[in-house]
Amino acid sequence: MGIPLAYNLRNLRVRKTTTLMTALGIALTVAVLLAILALVGGLRTAFRASGSTLQILVLRKGSDAELSSGINLSAYRDMKFKSGIARAKNGEPLVSYENIVVINLPSVDNPDGSNVTLRGLPPAGVEMRDGVRLTAGRWFESGKREVVAGKAIAARFPGARIGQKIRFGRGDWEVVGVMDAAGSAANSELWGEVLQVGSDFGRTEAVSSVLIRAVDEVAAAALINDLGNDQRLNVAAQPEKSYYEAQTSSGLVVQFLGFFISAVMAIGSGFAAANTMYAAVARRAREIGTLRVLGFSRGSILLSFLLESLLLSLVGGILGCLLVLPLNGITTGMANNATFSEIAFNFRVSPGIMLTGIVFALVLGAMGGLFPARNAANKEILIALREV
Repeated sequence: MGIPLAYNLRNLRVRKTTTLMTALGIALTVAVLLAILALVGGLRTAFRASGSTLQILVLRKGSDAELSSGINLSAYRDMKFKSGIARAKNGEPLVSYENIVVINLPSVDNPDGSNVTLRGLPPAGVEMRDGVRLTAGRWFESGKREVVAGKAIAARFPGARIGQKIRFGRGDWEVVGVMDAAGSAANSELWGEVLQVGSDFGRTEAVSSVLIRAVDEVAAAALINDLGNDQRLNVAAQPEKSYYEAQTSSGLVVQFLGFFISAVMAIGSGFAAANTMYAAVARRAREIGTLRVLGFSRGSILLSFLLESLLLSLVGGILGCLLVLPLNGITTGMANNATFSEIAFNFRVSPGIMLTGIVFALVLGAMGGLFPARNAANKEILIALREV
């Protein structure tokens, strides 16, 4: 015969101060873990949302990032005539030659300035970004020092809002629009006209990268092989999505530190739960003896005390989820190791992450409650009844 669940609930309610303190310790541990998972999840989502399966990013052979790449314009002109390239509405090949530079702007978090990616691209490059749309203002015009700011940049950098002028390169650039890139990395970029960006930064003979759209996935694979094998070009091609997904390494250090801190806190929370349950066993020795006299088996008592510990940790897990839930959707920024500039993204507290937190709390409860529960189950009846 099992001990009723109401018995465990009553015990937790009677010892409400101890229950609350232990649950709060578990909650803080869970909250730290979930905050890290939400941060890394948001970063991964930003990069995962970037790029298209039909688009190919071409860099100089040996380069692993656009910032460190350089492709001659003559090589770009040769690429345009490769077979399998999709066409724009005007019949021109959908090939975008782009320049990437890093500029420094004061942000709301860092008045001394943070690095921001400036991307120079032609009209074809804008057309190839299907998920990008203007939310305010207009697109930049050819031959003018004008930029369009990503949504996250406009929010975090006061100087990058519509109507403001930013000084970089060889003059002042006016912010003429704000774009929403549907959560992708483009939200953390400034876009300007490629020739003007190249002129201001002395890049008139070469570009950082070339973006190509294939007609289908089969053509994309063939183009990647063709470009890589063409000795005249000296370039390496890869799917655009693969390039951005590789940049999630920016969050690995934060993820490691977060998991390390969570592990240390988990050990402390496990000991706290164990101490709580050991104290409960010590105080309820006669109660345990009475349960044995009433006919409850050692297994029933073991299961009851273990269940009580799990209920305690469940409360802590739910509290931890509630503590971290307000972070959902908050925009933050992190240095991108590939571009040395800031990438902005939102914390993502998904149902899956919260479920992970609950499971983590239950594991803590099981680890902290197993030995005290076994101690309670092994008490001899007469010895238990004599204990005060």
